[in-house]
Amino acid sequence: MELEISQFSTSDADFELKMQELLERGSEFDPEIDAAVAGIIKDVRARGDQALLEYTHKFDRNSAETVADLEVNSDALEEACRKLSPVTFKALSEASWRIADYHEIQAEDDLSWQFKDENGSEFGQFTSAIDRVGIYVPGGLAAYPSSVLMTAIPAIIAGVQEVVMVVPAPDGKVNDAVLAAAYLTEVDRVIKIGGAQAVAALAYGTETVPKVDKIVGPGNAWVSAAKRQVFGQVGIDMIAGPSEVVVACDTSTKADWAAMDMFAQAEHDESAQSVLISASRKKIDEVRSVMETMLPKMTRKHIIARSLAQNGAMIHVRSRKELAKLINRIAPEHLGLMIARPMEVFAEVSHAGAVFIGPHSTEVFGDYCAGPNHVLPTSGAARFSSPLGVHDFWKRTSFVQCTSKTAGELAVIASHLATEEGLSAHAEAAKCRIPKKPAQ
Repeated sequence: MELEISQFSTSDADFELKMQELLERGSEFDPEIDAAVAGIIKDVRARGDQALLEYTHKFDRNSAETVADLEVNSDALEEACRKLSPVTFKALSEASWRIADYHEIQAEDDLSWQFKDENGSEFGQFTSAIDRVGIYVPGGLAAYPSSVLMTAIPAIIAGVQEVVMVVPAPDGKVNDAVLAAAYLTEVDRVIKIGGAQAVAALAYGTETVPKVDKIVGPGNAWVSAAKRQVFGQVGIDMIAGPSEVVVACDTSTKADWAAMDMFAQAEHDESAQSVLISASRKKIDEVRSVMETMLPKMTRKHIIARSLAQNGAMIHVRSRKELAKLINRIAPEHLGLMIARPMEVFAEVSHAGAVFIGPHSTEVFGDYCAGPNHVLPTSGAARFSSPLGVHDFWKRTSFVQCTSKTAGELAVIASHLATEEGLSAHAEAAKCRIPKKPAQ
């Protein structure tokens, strides 16, 4: 099997053109999917359980008679744990502990604060958990128990009162590890529905599926389109695109390690993106040679090959400074710094979802068990967005408690500004708080 992957340098005359093509991959809006999703959402909103059941029959080939039949009870979740091999259950349990430990520390910064002004008035903010959250767990072509851990654990640590999990169940079946993960994390409800119809049910509620306040978790293009359309009715974590990694390497990097990190990302699906960046042309050639040798041995070699051919790249830079600049321009979901003195480059990185520092810190650890969340911003969104975490399940409320003296001072300011804006009632509401002078 021949390896095809784009290879270019920052010194090339057409570098900007090639770079733009790389950055625009996967960013196109699909109007056909969006229109179809709009129809599904409208239908589920209007007909509730009946529409949800029909879409589940159609897309998941599930013959359930009612939506209630699609709910997985606690006994079935516990039974799924027993069906797993001891090794798998142990790995799942240990991953959940590490993820919980990381997010417990994150929760210590609860974002609440207050202060008093010189008149004794109090100002500040407090945080409170979202009441009900829906977590979407992909379940079509593969099983993702790790996504259950990454979405449910921070929600529960944040204090969310009810966590409702939805997962597609083709032919009515859900992977036992996914159900076991739901049991370990103590998810409140698990319902075997997926796609845009599941997002619609969570956003608007049906006779059986409760309306939630926020929807989190990764999904395909249909799920992403649905989340985009229901945003405002409910909160969402982010609009996730195809998964991506940037692997930075130098002459010290083990070529087979870099090759496997590229393959690990590419095997997700054909839309995934794997990019290698190095100041050493020799190392790039070495990694490419190893990839050519190893590709035929990969179980998902056809997916890897198509992913690399369509979206992959190997880029030569002229310096470590140029390396950091290019990383920030890409703003990757995952960044692996498999280089000598990685902290020097890390200090210059301001845009990345998750960074894996040093050759021993493979991005795969972050996917499953290192601790930090694997729900990350994609498609350059790391420029303005962050990994999913405990804070995403909190909302901040500000508060003001004025003394009479502070009220008088604020009233003068507010009434002037309200008058400037032509809002006379605002001005009068402020003025009436001005303390009246005692009668002579």
